[in-house]
Amino acid sequence: MNLLENIRLALRSIQSNLLRTVLTLLIISFGIMALIGILTATEGIKESMIQNFKQMGSNTFGIRNEGFIKREGGHGKGGKREKAENPFITPQQASLFVKNYKYPAIISLSWMAQSNVVIKHESYKTNPNVRIFGVDENYLKVSGLGVGKGRNFTKSEVENGQLVAIVGKDVIAKTFQPGENVIGEFISIGSNKVRIIGIQASKGSSQGGSDNQVLLPYPTARRFFPSQDANFIVNVMTATAKELDLAIDEAIGVMRNIRKLNVADENDFDIGKSERLANKILDQLKSVKYATIVIGILTLLSAGIGLMNIMLVSVNERTREIGISKAIGATKRIIRIQFLTEAIVICQIGGIVGIVIGVLLGNVVSLITKSGFVFPWVWVLAGIVFTFLVGLSAGLYPAIKASNLDPVEALRYE
Repeated sequence: MNLLENIRLALRSIQSNLLRTVLTLLIISFGIMALIGILTATEGIKESMIQNFKQMGSNTFGIRNEGFIKREGGHGKGGKREKAENPFITPQQASLFVKNYKYPAIISLSWMAQSNVVIKHESYKTNPNVRIFGVDENYLKVSGLGVGKGRNFTKSEVENGQLVAIVGKDVIAKTFQPGENVIGEFISIGSNKVRIIGIQASKGSSQGGSDNQVLLPYPTARRFFPSQDANFIVNVMTATAKELDLAIDEAIGVMRNIRKLNVADENDFDIGKSERLANKILDQLKSVKYATIVIGILTLLSAGIGLMNIMLVSVNERTREIGISKAIGATKRIIRIQFLTEAIVICQIGGIVGIVIGVLLGNVVSLITKSGFVFPWVWVLAGIVFTFLVGLSAGLYPAIKASNLDPVEALRYE
């Protein structure tokens, strides 16, 4: 009996026990679908992030107040060193940095003024979740962003705190009619009105929700949202990636002088490279991937146990059939191969269905993040191999049991 004949017999057996087989197929399909779907989605997110960070550039770094610094004394027992949160980078310190930093680079200042603002235009308004950023004319370039329609801020508009704005497409969608020309129109931010001069190029959900924000010149944002706790971010872009370390060294020296740190003091600010941030997020995606693999394997093992039960029931139901096969010359080897083939075919059908659905669902995320179609060949092949092994393992004991049946006793079985 050749392989094709065994596969045909397996398919006939599947049809005769359709309900039980379909339930097992669904369990196998769900395990593979979850595994391939999430892995495809994470690959899509990874590709999108890599492209975004490439656009942002490996030649950029940011100065933030993130992290903690150890300080002497304080309220600790015995005057021990304690951790304190780094102080904010004030507007004055950010401006001094721009003035004193002499390395040939492009510098951008920005700060998030508010994160829960309602934007209005005539009778339309957004949800109270729009973020307002105060930025300068270099912000879009250094951040790897752009203007999809209209124009960027000019230097004079920033210096004079003009009432102009660059708006994300989600904000436009909620405050204007589709197809309406919004350049030159006014929107309300609280009791203040600003004129739209540009629509930010869409980056989708992969860029931290940049479609749902409004950019203002930072002096304008300071007037709209006066606060003693304004915390600025200083981003610096060098001409090439090779210059990055030199630029960072000079930036650290300038900022330490501005923050009036002594020689023995640790930095009370953080230098963040775009590459480091990318690697941090990619490491988190790896954790998601590993968790998904574990869940998928456990699901497939559960499906394997269910398949073994079905095969054992099938052996009992087909005892007389096995006896007839042996009586007309079927060997133990033929019987074993027949039942193993049946278990493997069931697993492979479930695996293929799960792979197809998983790839499709995973690429829905890829479409959202605009990373293009992703087909994880390695994981698809791994899924096919693993379902083959599950089918082989699940069918082995029932196959051995079926092949060891005594033909005389099997023929008597009712």
